[in-house]
Amino acid sequence: MLEIGFIGLGNMGLPMAKNLVAAGHSVTGFDHVETALTELVAAGGQSASDIASAVARAEIVVTMLPAGRHVEEVYLEAGGILGAVQEGSLLIDSSTIDVATAREVSDAASQKGFAMVDAPVSGGVGGATAGTLTFMVGGTGEGFARASPVLEVMGKNIFHAGASGNGQVAKICNNMLLGISMIGTCEAFLLGEKLGLDAQTFFDISSTASGQNWSMTSYCPMPGPVPASPANNDYQAGFTAAMMLKDLVLSQEAAQTAACETPMGARATALYQQMAEAGSEDLDFSGIMRMLQGAL
Repeated sequence: MLEIGFIGLGNMGLPMAKNLVAAGHSVTGFDHVETALTELVAAGGQSASDIASAVARAEIVVTMLPAGRHVEEVYLEAGGILGAVQEGSLLIDSSTIDVATAREVSDAASQKGFAMVDAPVSGGVGGATAGTLTFMVGGTGEGFARASPVLEVMGKNIFHAGASGNGQVAKICNNMLLGISMIGTCEAFLLGEKLGLDAQTFFDISSTASGQNWSMTSYCPMPGPVPASPANNDYQAGFTAAMMLKDLVLSQEAAQTAACETPMGARATALYQQMAEAGSEDLDFSGIMRMLQGAL
C-alpha cells in the first residue's frame, strides 16, 4: 500500500483517485469543491483542508488540474507541493498543459531533488471511471518505472514518450489529430447524406475501407451507426468541445513555438472556437456535427 496525495478531484481526477483507493492505496485528496472531497471519503479515501496537508505524508503525489497556471500555483507557490512533500516522493502531473510549463515545473522539482513525470491522459471520463485510460509519460526512465505501477491502476495503456514534457507533446499532437479527424468524419457523413447516401450504408462501407478512423468506428458523430456514441445521446459530453478547444489551442501555441505549419490544426481550432462562441462548448466534441449541419 502506498501513501498517495491527490490534488484535483474534478470529473477526471475523482474517479482516478477512487480507483487508487479501490486498489488498496491510502489516498488523501484536496480540491476546492467540498462535494468532491465528500465523495472521495465515501469511497474510502481521506480529505485534506489544504495542499500541504494532502501531500505531507505522500510517497506519490498525483495532480489533475485544469491549466498550466494551476499547475504552477499548486507546485511552486507558498504552501504548494514542492514546499510540503517529503523527501524522495515521486510527483506525477496528469493535467493537460502547455509543454513549456510542464518542463519548467519538472525542472523546479528536479532542482529540489524530486523525480517528476508529466503523464497526461486520453480516454475521457468513461476511461477514468473504468480504469482504462491511456497515459503518455514524459520524464526519466527511472521516473517512468516508479510511476508505472500507480498509472497501471488507473489506465490500460502506459507509454513512455521520452524526456520531460514529451507526455504533453504526445497528448496535444494526438488531440490535434483527433479534432481534425472528427471534423473530417462529420463532413463525409454530411456530404454523403446530401448526395442521397444512407448514413448506415456509408458507415458499413467506410469503416472497412481506407476512410476508417477512430472518430468513425468508435465515436461516430452521426446518430445511428455506433449506439454507444454521444451522437445517440443528444451529444451529451464524454469529452466536451471546450476541452477539445483547449487542447487545440495548446497545439497551435506549440506549433508557433516550434515554427511548424499545422494548417489543418489551425482550421480545426477555428471551427471549435466557433462552436464555443455559439454557446455549445458543453456539448461533446462530436457535436460539432450540429454546427456543420447549421443547427447551432
